[in-house]
Amino acid sequence: MTVRRTVFGRPVRGVAFDVAVAALVVLVSLASAVTQPGGWAATLVGVGMAVALLFRRTHPSAVTVVVAALALVQVVAEWGPLVYDVAVLIALYSVVKYGERLRDGVLAGAVAAVGVLLAAAQTPNVIQWWVTALWYALVTGAVWLVALNVRTRRLYVLSLEERATTVEREREAEFRAAVAEERTRIARELHDVVAHSMAVMIVQADGARFMFDRDPAQARTAVKVVADTGRQALEEMRRLVGVLRDAGPGIADGSDGLVVAADPEHRRLALAELPDLLARFDDAGLRIRSTVTGAPPALPPGLELTVYRVVQEALTNALKHAGVGAGVEVVLTYSDEAVVVRILDNGLGRPLVSPAPSGGHGLLGMRERVTVYDGSLTAGPRPVGGWQVEVRLPLPSEPATEVIAA
Repeated sequence: MTVRRTVFGRPVRGVAFDVAVAALVVLVSLASAVTQPGGWAATLVGVGMAVALLFRRTHPSAVTVVVAALALVQVVAEWGPLVYDVAVLIALYSVVKYGERLRDGVLAGAVAAVGVLLAAAQTPNVIQWWVTALWYALVTGAVWLVALNVRTRRLYVLSLEERATTVEREREAEFRAAVAEERTRIARELHDVVAHSMAVMIVQADGARFMFDRDPAQARTAVKVVADTGRQALEEMRRLVGVLRDAGPGIADGSDGLVVAADPEHRRLALAELPDLLARFDDAGLRIRSTVTGAPPALPPGLELTVYRVVQEALTNALKHAGVGAGVEVVLTYSDEAVVVRILDNGLGRPLVSPAPSGGHGLLGMRERVTVYDGSLTAGPRPVGGWQVEVRLPLPSEPATEVIAA
């Protein structure tokens, strides 16, 4: 990063150059103060022009007006063109290059043309008038055209810099949005893994504690479920942390503002694993009955994960709130338009001795997942008792083209 030194908000280099130009005009005015027409009065006009040139970058139009007025004084006094009149050309160059509007430069060019005619009018004969007028016109026109060319290039460079800044700002905003979305996704995954596993482990641990003396075999089974659930949770946590630590695809690269899609190998949870999930909850104490209607279509991996997580969260809530022994019906309906998932429990389970704490994000997380795929979620108590969750996920037109998010 380059640090630019400034004086009164202006770059030091530009200020030094303007001071040098003004000093040169002052020196020329003082050097010819005795010999030039008008003497010290003409010298004061030249010094006034030099002082005005100090502000030619910040106030080019005002500087041009001041220099033109002083030049008019010189013409009216018939002091003739003097050496320090180069300040007129510098002011003309400045207003064309630095003026906010090109109109100011055009007006300055018109005034300069009038000044050329007035200066040439002081020549003694017609031939010399034409030669003088032509010379002044060529010099003034050349300065004006050079300034116009420099102005065009300057504005072009400024537009490129502004465009680059805008693009960089947009890329940074897109990167921040991608990071925020990724954090939300990771938070949902962590909630699904931790809430489900902890709920099952708490239920089984409480059951094992009270069954050690009454039914050691059942207590050992509960402890085995706790161990299996812990291993499953640990495996999912390793998979999630592996995505975050992976140096290859799937890592948000802050250097160029891109977020690369994850390696498909990291996406392991799918509908084919639903029977294992139902079996684990059955071992945890729920009485699950599953029904599948229709032929499962080829779903995008992200949509399969959503269905899996919805079923997992609904069963976790049933275990925590309906209790051990509650009857739960899981219904999956496949059609050409949508996938419908219904989870119903009868609420007749055995209340937990130490209820698992609720994180308060279960339904919110399900709703967020469903909204990503323009789906709908309905959850609430059943008239006959218990709880019901229904999710409808419309099928995409081309599921195979979906990019798997990290």
